[in-house]
Amino acid sequence: MSLLDAALRVERGSFRLDIALSVAAGETVALLGPNGAGKTTALRALAGLTPLTGGHLRLDGRDLTEAPPEERPIGVVFQDYLLFPHLNARDNVAFGPRRHGVDRRAAHAVADRWLERVGLTGYSRRKPRQLSGGQAQRVALARALAVDPVLLLLDEPLAALDARTRLETRGELRRHLAAHPGAALLVTHDPLDALVLADRLVVVEQGRVVQEGDAATITARPRTDYVARLVGLNLFRGHGEGHTVRLPDGFTLATADPVHGDTFVAFPPAAVALHPTEPTGSPRNTWPAVLADIQRHGDSLRVSLDGPITVAADITPAAAAQLRLEPGVEIWVALKAAETRAYPAD
Repeated sequence: MSLLDAALRVERGSFRLDIALSVAAGETVALLGPNGAGKTTALRALAGLTPLTGGHLRLDGRDLTEAPPEERPIGVVFQDYLLFPHLNARDNVAFGPRRHGVDRRAAHAVADRWLERVGLTGYSRRKPRQLSGGQAQRVALARALAVDPVLLLLDEPLAALDARTRLETRGELRRHLAAHPGAALLVTHDPLDALVLADRLVVVEQGRVVQEGDAATITARPRTDYVARLVGLNLFRGHGEGHTVRLPDGFTLATADPVHGDTFVAFPPAAVALHPTEPTGSPRNTWPAVLADIQRHGDSLRVSLDGPITVAADITPAAAAQLRLEPGVEIWVALKAAETRAYPAD
C-alpha cells in the first residue's frame, strides 16, 4: 500500500506538469529528468510551496491537497541546504521540533540524537559557515528527519559536493534512507545517485512520466533518447519485421530478438566495432560512417559517428591510434545482431 498517493497538476505559463506519484513506506523513489522537466516543480508541489492547479495529494491516508506547508508531515532537504546562517548546527536541527511545539530542552535532546546519528556530535555549536559541504548536507538531513516526517523530500542533495565528498556522503545518505520508516522522494539528474539511493526510478520529461520501474528494467529497456543517454545506450525506433527493424529513413538493423510492429532497438557503445575498410565475416550490421567527434570517456574514448544512423562507439586509445581516428575520417562500422536488444515500443 502506498504511503504517498499523488496526482500533481501544475500550470505555470506555457509549462504544464501532469504526473502521478506513489511511494510506499520504507521506499525511496528517484525522480529523474533533464533540466526543465518538472522535477523541482513536483517536489515543491508536494511540500506545499507551489499550489496545485489540479489533482490530489494523500499522505498516510490524509488528504493534504489544500494543506499549507506547515501542516504537512514532510521533511525537505533543499539543494543548497538552506540552513539558518545565524543558528548553530544544534539549533538548526532543533528548529523543526520547536516549531511543532516541543520545548527547548526536549528539542535540543532530539537534535543531539540526530547529530549523533549523522556523525556530527562534536559539531553542534558550529555555524553553517564553519561546516564543510558534506557536514552541512548532514545537518540539513538531520533537520529534515528530526520532525519524524511521513515523507522525506530531497532536492539534488549531493549536487553541491565535490567528487570525493559526494562519494562518501552518498554512502551515508543511503544508510539513513534505508533506516527511514516513511516514504522518500529523491529529485536528481545524476543517474548514479538514483541507482545507488533509490528502490525505484520515475523518469519525467516535459512534465510527463515517460518511464518508471526498477533500475534493471530502466537500464535494460530505455524508451526515450534521454533515458538511453542516461544509461549509456544507443537507441533507435522503427518497425519490427522478424529479426529486422526498419528505421524511418529506410535503414535496417538485424536483431537477435524477433520483433513485430513498433519497436525499439538498443545497444551499448562498446558493441560498436570500427574498421578501416568494409568488414567481412560474422557482423550482420555494417555501414560506412564519418567520424564527427572523439572525446575521452573514462579509460576509453567515446566516438560519435555520422552516417545512415548516428551512433556512439567506445574504443581504446590504442585502437584509435591504429585507425588514425580524427574528425572527418571515413570508416566502417560493424554491429553484431547478438549485441542488440529489441523490444516493443508500445
